[in-house]
Amino acid sequence: MTITRFAPSPTGRLHVGNIRTALHNWMMARQAGGTFILRIDDTDAERSREEFVDAIRTDLIWLGLDWDCEERQSARLGRYQAAFDALRAVGRIYPCYETAQELDVKRKIQLSRGLPPIYDRAGLKLTDAERAARETEGQAPHWRFLLDHAEPITWEDGIRGAQKFDPAQLSDPVIRRADGSWLYMMPSAVDDIDMGITQVLRGEDHVSNTAVQIQIFTALFAAAFNAAGSAAKRLPAFAHEALLVGREGKLSKRLGSLGCDAFRTSGVEPEAIIALLARLGTSQPVEPIADRAALVSSFDLTSFGRAPAKFDDEDLERLNAAIVHQLPFEAVAGRLPDGMDAAGWHAIRPNLAHVGEAEEWWRLVTGPIIQPGFTPDDKAFLAKAGSLLTWGQDPWGQLTGALKEATDRKGRALFLPLRQALTGMDHGPDMSELLPLIGELETRERLAQAAA
Repeated sequence: MTITRFAPSPTGRLHVGNIRTALHNWMMARQAGGTFILRIDDTDAERSREEFVDAIRTDLIWLGLDWDCEERQSARLGRYQAAFDALRAVGRIYPCYETAQELDVKRKIQLSRGLPPIYDRAGLKLTDAERAARETEGQAPHWRFLLDHAEPITWEDGIRGAQKFDPAQLSDPVIRRADGSWLYMMPSAVDDIDMGITQVLRGEDHVSNTAVQIQIFTALFAAAFNAAGSAAKRLPAFAHEALLVGREGKLSKRLGSLGCDAFRTSGVEPEAIIALLARLGTSQPVEPIADRAALVSSFDLTSFGRAPAKFDDEDLERLNAAIVHQLPFEAVAGRLPDGMDAAGWHAIRPNLAHVGEAEEWWRLVTGPIIQPGFTPDDKAFLAKAGSLLTWGQDPWGQLTGALKEATDRKGRALFLPLRQALTGMDHGPDMSELLPLIGELETRERLAQAAA
């Protein structure tokens, strides 16, 4: 079974890049009839907030990205300790005592010499006596995972193809802080083992993390650390998608703050966000597809490109308008102004870019409207319209047909004064749909007022 996960840290709100990652993992699971796990990576107790956990859930629900189960890293600390003990027992974890300032100085010296800023493994070279002396002085260690430099790290990436890393060109990652709290690398691998994750799809900024985590996976398996009740020693399949960039073609800080709150405030429909992000950065056309099933069925990792995916607000607005034009009355009824029924929505809908604009357009029906000034000829024409008006199944068609025959007006000269008199506007909804909503009495009153 395909099992994917979305693993946000509750240190802030979801932004558009997070949403895209969540969406693609959800689509992959749903296409395969598998499982989509929401994993809250809340090991950073100092920065994690329960309000952000609630916000993440709220945003995913609003987007329609349902999850099959939820896990919390803060509830799994015992498993991380067990993994830590297993790796330490086989010599794959070692203590280090440098301060952040000392490490920064080391990096700067290496860079000044034209060397990559790779950790020099000084902590590994300490004797037991030296470690004991440091701890006697009150220096608590942080802990690093010892990378195996013997073999290159390779995998077949679902988007980037064959990948190869020289582990000697990577720093041994810190997996545990001096205060005992966990960093991302090892807990994520432990979770993926325990939860049976089969597919890890994330941004290309995690490519080097994957190289490190592959060694953590294999070290855990070698140390006989497996999911409870399972002897499986299987790595997930990895895929790394290109990051989002702004319209200007560069990484944009704005994309880091653009999230569901901003979309909701601007009246963007979740279906429009989904339609855009589902195919952004792929060879498939971005289209206003409101049918989730159609998007899921067309999901294909081989269509993802390596070039940065460009997020453009104008594209989102165009998609949103097209999506709004497809929404059935039942989907929006709770957001429409009082009195607007299915017929009203059908009439108004083609003129909307956002559902929230419906109230302004509905005033064409409920009034009051502001009519422009009319020439004497147009006033006479509108008075004639009032006298010829009959009310049947198609009052607009009957009225314009009768006026055309009686006045010889046609085209703009025929239709524009009528629209202006009846709506106060030069453009708008189809009058054949709008006029029955306005009603006979109000139509006669507006024509009489315009002709006066």
